[in-house]
Amino acid sequence: MDFVVLTIVFLVYFVLVGYVGYLAWKRTKSSEDFMLAGRKTHPYIMALSYGATFISTAAIVGFGGVSGQFGMGILWLVFLNIFVGVFLAFVVLGKRTRKMGHNLGSMTFPEFLSRRFNSKFIQYFSGLIIFFGMPIYASVVLIGAARFMETTLFLDFHLSLIILSLIVSVYVIFGGIKGVMYTEAVQGTIMFLGMIFLLIFVYWALGGVETAHMSLTNMAPHFPASAQALGGTGWTTFPALGSEFWWYLVTTIIVGVGIGVLAQPQLAVRFMTVKSNKEINRAVLLGGLFIGVTVGTAYIVGALSNVYFFEHLGQIAVDVVGGNIDKIIPTFIGMALPEWFVYVFLLTLLAAAMSTLSSQYHAQGTSLGRDIYETLKGKKNIESVRLTRIGILIAVVLAFILSLVLPGSVVAQGTALFYGICAAAFLSVYLCALFWKRTTREGAIAGIVSGTFVSVFWLLFIFGRTAKGLGICQALTGQATLIPTMPWIAIDPIMFAVPISLILTIVVSLLTKPMPKEHIDKCYKGIANNEIANKKTVNKEIADEKV
Repeated sequence: MDFVVLTIVFLVYFVLVGYVGYLAWKRTKSSEDFMLAGRKTHPYIMALSYGATFISTAAIVGFGGVSGQFGMGILWLVFLNIFVGVFLAFVVLGKRTRKMGHNLGSMTFPEFLSRRFNSKFIQYFSGLIIFFGMPIYASVVLIGAARFMETTLFLDFHLSLIILSLIVSVYVIFGGIKGVMYTEAVQGTIMFLGMIFLLIFVYWALGGVETAHMSLTNMAPHFPASAQALGGTGWTTFPALGSEFWWYLVTTIIVGVGIGVLAQPQLAVRFMTVKSNKEINRAVLLGGLFIGVTVGTAYIVGALSNVYFFEHLGQIAVDVVGGNIDKIIPTFIGMALPEWFVYVFLLTLLAAAMSTLSSQYHAQGTSLGRDIYETLKGKKNIESVRLTRIGILIAVVLAFILSLVLPGSVVAQGTALFYGICAAAFLSVYLCALFWKRTTREGAIAGIVSGTFVSVFWLLFIFGRTAKGLGICQALTGQATLIPTMPWIAIDPIMFAVPISLILTIVVSLLTKPMPKEHIDKCYKGIANNEIANKKTVNKEIADEKV
């Protein structure tokens, strides 16, 4: 290691992050500033903040490692990340979320649902889900960055965890959402440039795009037996239909993360930080480009690392890292790329980790301060902000403790787990809140509670990857899972929890009294008019083009 170069790179990075964090602290004057950046965020900052929050070390290290073990079938997730996670999220959901959030004066995602349905229970129950569920996601993001620091800088894994936790907690606690979003814009820019360079370098090092992919295809005879046993067929082919890995890839990775992103609290709240739909429209292209480059690069490089390792070491990636797929990307970067880029890419991963962690910690803090404490006690403003900061500190400690006890190869699984829980609990009710005026308070409560409990039950007692690992089903029933046969043990809970939540939301809403017309009019005020105006604009553009 060249400690002089490393020190310079890190000093420049932390001075830059510290400066924008200081600016955010100076501009945070109220609870609305702390939680929603005063609702005046620039579209560039919003887009990069959204993307940097969405894409973390979990995507780069965790899912890149999955690609290194099982191949490029995971690239279907890139399509969903762009089409669902950006286009549908921004254009279809984002505009309504922004307007309805403004109409209701909501500052957090649970508060948004609570005010839409006039239910304090929804706010504190949703806050509890976020506060106690998100540490799983935060811990695997920490692990991803710490593994890279351990592999490339030879720092102790535990020391790496401590350094990351301390740095992120400082600017989130003092800067609020402005501190989060300002620093995420800087970190997102670093991530974007770093991943572009990585993709170009890998293809250059492996002889070009066609040569690299042909080499990977020709390595099919060396595809690991452990992956073949689960249904894997090669690094450039999709797994066998109906196999255990096919169900895991499709239901947990592609659907769970690809669809679950719509119900991520820390992402949905970004739409409420801008002042108009114009900012959302301007952010779509940049957000889609950012997501496509960052995740696409990680998945391609993860798979192609097998070509590099086999040519230089005579081993495939999973064997080089001793079976811990969370180390595939860090090991490849450390071996294959120039030393100076290792430091730059370390910043890319640090940026990815810090941007996502800051949003997670902020979401957990606001859940405790505003959604749980303030809802139950009825105290406002300064009390909730103070407790929000305490909640952030608790969130940091919880994530750190979990990162110490979780096993290897857990980053992708932990990410998908939290995305699935959020989708099960919130997705159906969130969609109904935006698009179906007939949804009632009772229907929303039924949807959130049923989705949560179905998801948790399936995770603990049926889904093999979690039920066997946690051992609760084994302790209570004497068997690893209640249904020990395929395909049930391989199907992700999201496939059952979301439909059940949606059905119960609709049925209970139809069986209960509609919400007052005045309240519904307040929620949807300006939304229908905006849609009519947008249609008129599109029709006028078409007419002008014909002329």
